Amino acid sequence: MVRDALSHTVPVSERVSFVFLEHARIEREGHALVAVGADGTTQIPVGRTAVLALGPGCSITHAAVALCGLEGALILWAGEAGTRLYAAGQPHGDGRALLFQAALRLDPAIRLKVARRIWGHMFGEEAPAARSIEQLRGLEGVRVRAIYKQLADQNGVRHILRDGESMDPPNQAINVATAALYGLTEAVILALGYSPAIGFIHDGDRRSFVFDVADTVKFKTVVPLAFRLAAESSVGIEKRTRHGCRDLFVAEKMAETLVGIVQDVTRADGSD
Repeated sequence: MVRDALSHTVPVSERVSFVFLEHARIEREGHALVAVGADGTTQIPVGRTAVLALGPGCSITHAAVALCGLEGALILWAGEAGTRLYAAGQPHGDGRALLFQAALRLDPAIRLKVARRIWGHMFGEEAPAARSIEQLRGLEGVRVRAIYKQLADQNGVRHILRDGESMDPPNQAINVATAALYGLTEAVILALGYSPAIGFIHDGDRRSFVFDVADTVKFKTVVPLAFRLAAESSVGIEKRTRHGCRDLFVAEKMAETLVGIVQDVTRADGSD
């Protein structure tokens, strides 16, 4: 008889953060998962996995999905190395993380503390004192425009206009790079049991918290990469940017970094 796995699940903090799979068939063998690919069969520690991200060329059986549900492993359907998030299974948990996030957001004083901590991760310094959320958002916009100009100058690219309509090579590269980062960030947020929609600096979008968290690393990682690739050549810029982000995420252990940032900013109220 299959045990009641829901009462014995391992906390997310003690799990392997992410297991990314590509070009494999995921099956259930007894009370375990295996990935069958061209190189053979690999066992997956489903009970200690927070997220099972299925990339291109993957398929999964009904029995394997059912086991992930029992063990509390979140299934994501993603692009290469998590550079897109196409769909997500039902996040597992009792809702405590979500209720905690909502409580942080609904208390104006604590929301401001969280926003200030996000600012600190983003710019490496304490946020200006006595500023409201709206004022911090405006100051952020000024700094971001300056960062774009600096990166354009450093890479010999004409200063670009981020108006949502321009489709020159730098803008194409930035669009692809930020979409890749948003996909990975949303996966991390879901894995930890939080809502992508409940933001602190950003508001009113289904990915508000995604934008908050992604912005803490965006201008140190994927945006500089996008400028470098656009400066090298405009040929195949979107594909080159996707592959560049994939390699960057793996090399920099970006999922692990984002987990740490989410955990830190949600402790802005002083809780453990």
